[in-house]
Amino acid sequence: MQITNRIHFRNLYGDISGGVTAAIVSLPLALAFGVASGAGPAAGLYGAVCVGFFAALFGGTPTLISEPTGPMTVIFTAVIATLTASNPENGMAIAFTVVMLAGVFQIAFGFLRLGKYITLMPYSVISGFMSGIGVILIILQIPPLIGHATPRGGVIGALQGLPQLVSNLDPVETALGAIALALLFLIPSKLKRYLPPQLVALIVGTIVSLTLFGDADIRRIGAIPMGLPALRMPTIEPSLMVTMLIDAAMLGMLGCIDSLLTSVIADSLTRTQHNSDKELIGQGIGNLISGICGGLPGAGATMGTVVNIQTGATTAVSGLTRALILMVVVLWAAPLTADIPMAVLAGIALKVGIDILDWSFLKRAHQVSLKGTLIMYGVMLLTVFVDLIVAVGVGVFIANILTIERLSRLQSQEVKTISDNDDDILMDEQEKALMN
Repeated sequence: MQITNRIHFRNLYGDISGGVTAAIVSLPLALAFGVASGAGPAAGLYGAVCVGFFAALFGGTPTLISEPTGPMTVIFTAVIATLTASNPENGMAIAFTVVMLAGVFQIAFGFLRLGKYITLMPYSVISGFMSGIGVILIILQIPPLIGHATPRGGVIGALQGLPQLVSNLDPVETALGAIALALLFLIPSKLKRYLPPQLVALIVGTIVSLTLFGDADIRRIGAIPMGLPALRMPTIEPSLMVTMLIDAAMLGMLGCIDSLLTSVIADSLTRTQHNSDKELIGQGIGNLISGICGGLPGAGATMGTVVNIQTGATTAVSGLTRALILMVVVLWAAPLTADIPMAVLAGIALKVGIDILDWSFLKRAHQVSLKGTLIMYGVMLLTVFVDLIVAVGVGVFIANILTIERLSRLQSQEVKTISDNDDDILMDEQEKALMN
């Protein structure tokens, strides 16, 4: 197996162009996910650099762009909340250790050649938990969108506190969030290739906040420290070891699914074939290094990958270029992000949540089998209100039971009774005696 990704310099202009464009798209998302997770904007940038660089270097999909994604951020947010509640002093350090462990799990999955099996999960289950993650991201971003910090308690806490937050919303921050959302939705499709909506929303929202609302008390992300991040050694808490392993397995598995599904999209656009096991190893190395550097976990990102390919990229040089550009931002341009309003980043993250929802399935749910629809909605509700592992476990179990039942029914329909013409002839008394 070749150690590095497929790299050559025969398409250098296209690869560099793709990397630059992908970096422009990634910057606002990295900041938004860093703030949304609770780890801070710097963690989002560190994750975008580390996962992006090492997944591109060692992965198995040449044009894949890897970075913190909506699903990974939602799960990591829950990990941080759980661990900081259990251990306020070292909770954040333990959370980054979970990111390292998730990378180790992914590397193990790759060496065990499990890549081809990971995407065999029933579509209704994948659709349900991805849509559930989208709903979680939307709910958690409503408070910062209207000028408040997200209440403790996850989705339940946010929903319970929402009436009070809405009654006391900050009009200035709400206006900035609304401007960001309007730009994200209303920029024409023809311009999106040249003007990434996330960057436009980030710049316009920041300029409006400084010019029209310069005297208002607006929550901003503040200064991001320049320079290389301090390396973190694993922090193990024996009493939380089971929780750490479960969270790491969940993050690792979600990252595998997210990345390989995006790799399939990249294959369809480039008419190539990715190496799924190698991709898992690359993603694992990226997340391992990201955890050591205090960065968010990441996975293959559909938006960045599509933009990268459409701009002309064909090799992993594009992903390396993107990561190096973001590294320049971390080293020298971080102070420029200090005035970005939190409400604008919340609007960007909320739009990502809307995009994660499986609208294609929701639109044709009435045409799909009732059982498949119920599994999808059931998994979505369990993801939002219970737990991702429970949601996926229950969904896969029920989907497999239904598959077995359907195969059994089909098999029974094909069973035929074999008979001869003389089967209806009655036996005489002598023949009956012989049979007895």
